[in-house]
Amino acid sequence: MRVIGTVGLPGSGKGELAEVAQEAGIPVVTMGDIIREECRNRGLDPATDHGKIAKALREEEGDDAIAARSLPVIEDYLESNDVVVVDGLRSGVELDRFTEAFGDDFVLVSVEAPFELRADRLGDRGRDDSDTDVESLKKREERELDFGMGEAMDRADVVIENTGTLEAYHEKITLLFEDGPEAVAEVTE
Repeated sequence: MRVIGTVGLPGSGKGELAEVAQEAGIPVVTMGDIIREECRNRGLDPATDHGKIAKALREEEGDDAIAARSLPVIEDYLESNDVVVVDGLRSGVELDRFTEAFGDDFVLVSVEAPFELRADRLGDRGRDDSDTDVESLKKREERELDFGMGEAMDRADVVIENTGTLEAYHEKITLLFEDGPEAVAEVTE
């Protein structure tokens, strides 16, 4: 059994990693989906109220609220799968919660890319909920760093630099799933 968590700033490539996992038949638990579901439960629009509800959940239930709400979903998947991906950790507190739950079977992967490249990727997506201008992206990044994302990134077991081609990134992700984090740590662009 292995639980692979991902952390990274907006546009770094966490979603792409999740897509590759799903294509390989690996279940993905997206922490942002927990927040979007809570937005809908409160009658709010996830596209506009995501950040507000993420903050509210942490204030109401503790800094590890989203991780705690994710645990039952992850555990259900582990009953019939050897690997589960948890997409989108935001803090060291969440990392602690998963490490406490899964011990050495939890691996955190930090997906990283320079700001300009991430901004370009988000602009190319053209999604309604993406930050397409630099100032919006900076504000979102600041909010996520305020949650403690930088600490989680610093504590990651492995860093994947996503600065090359999409094909090269997919190769790193596949290596992660097939051979483990140690194999990815040895790869350079």
